[in-house]
Amino acid sequence: METPQVPMPKDARERDILERLTAIRDQLLLLKMDRTKYIRTQDVMVLYDQLIEQVKQLNAVRHGANKSENRLDKVLESCFQLISLFFMTIGRTSEAPAAYSLTSTIKRLLDHLTEAGLFSAKDLESMSQTLNKLTGTMKNAELKHEPYLVELLSNRVDLCKSALDNLQKRLDRLGQPLPAIHEKLISILRSMSLANTKAKFSTSEVQKLQDQLKEIDNSRVDGKFLAPDGSVAEGSDKVSDLLERCLQWSQVVLDRKGVIPENFRPTYEVLIGIRNDLDKLSLTQAWSLRETDLYDYQRQLDRIDESRIDGNWLDDEGKPAELYAQRTLLYLIRRSYGYIYYLMISSEPVSEALLPIYNQLQTLKRCLLEVKGSGGVSSVRELYPYSMKLNSIDNMRVDGKFMVGNDIPEGQGSVSELLAECFELNYELRVAAEHEAEKEAEKEATAPENSEKIEAH
Repeated sequence: METPQVPMPKDARERDILERLTAIRDQLLLLKMDRTKYIRTQDVMVLYDQLIEQVKQLNAVRHGANKSENRLDKVLESCFQLISLFFMTIGRTSEAPAAYSLTSTIKRLLDHLTEAGLFSAKDLESMSQTLNKLTGTMKNAELKHEPYLVELLSNRVDLCKSALDNLQKRLDRLGQPLPAIHEKLISILRSMSLANTKAKFSTSEVQKLQDQLKEIDNSRVDGKFLAPDGSVAEGSDKVSDLLERCLQWSQVVLDRKGVIPENFRPTYEVLIGIRNDLDKLSLTQAWSLRETDLYDYQRQLDRIDESRIDGNWLDDEGKPAELYAQRTLLYLIRRSYGYIYYLMISSEPVSEALLPIYNQLQTLKRCLLEVKGSGGVSSVRELYPYSMKLNSIDNMRVDGKFMVGNDIPEGQGSVSELLAECFELNYELRVAAEHEAEKEAEKEATAPENSEKIEAH
């Protein structure tokens, strides 16, 4: 396990704590890599308690003083990242420790959005909602968790909120109709960057995006965007600058056709691999993701991101990356952090051990809702497969609990609630089908009477 080269602690007591933290980190890594069994809550909590004990000892040694960062701080940060992802894996997504890794990712994203000055209202809205949830989590966290950890996480949330507010203020300065145009430009820019990093470059795809930019450009009057009343819209110059950046980038992409300079090809290949892996996980995460897997991707991205000097990468000869290579690498890093953020907020409040059952129920619920939305079933018999599957899952419970061996995994409430919803949907469909069958039977019963009356006449 690589840790960035930083000085060892000078204090002998800190070196002792570092040794114990390293042992905890190594145990967490071994637990993360073990695919032979599910991660159990009790295994995670033992290591969490050991970590918190070392944090208490460190606070006693430092007395709250801010010392220059040493290797201990780096290892401690790795421990917190791992513990945070383990809390997600065991289904404790709404507890304070789970917030650590999420706030790290949000902070990275916000730093990149601030640096590039390229962000959309949707980006900020999602992160704002997540940070508000985390604020709520922190309010009751001290009853369960160490005050130091709660204070640390609260400060991280506040730091992210401050950065988010600064970005939001920039968007708030845009007058109508510029917010929608700004959003469209950001979307086009990202689509071009995606096209630029595809395995097979498509000139026509980028040209279509460039045509959209030209269409927006043609909507300006004397180089200005106008408000509905005909005056120059507030923020016109900023959106015009963004439009110019997009037009310039479209031409660069068309000229370079996805060909990265050889001196930055190795970094590009690593980032493409990470981006593609995370993209696949985002499509299959319900069935294939163990949240602790994100740790390795985070570490790789962090190392590449932090290897920049004055915002740019240097090759083996110390030469900085040209604009095209720099922007392409930055896009891949930001896209990858975006995927990690999405995967974290999509983490279900259910232990890894119960996820197979939970995912089956999610699929059953979607199917039942689709059946209901398409008008229901024509006979109760069509519901038999759903009923049999639901009953088989219900019969897995022991004294009302879903057991894995002798363990009672986290997330019992979420799974039971989902099971109840499926039973309710199935019941509604059955009642509706029975009602329709009764109506049909009544029609058939009255039909002979009507025909007899006709014959009598």
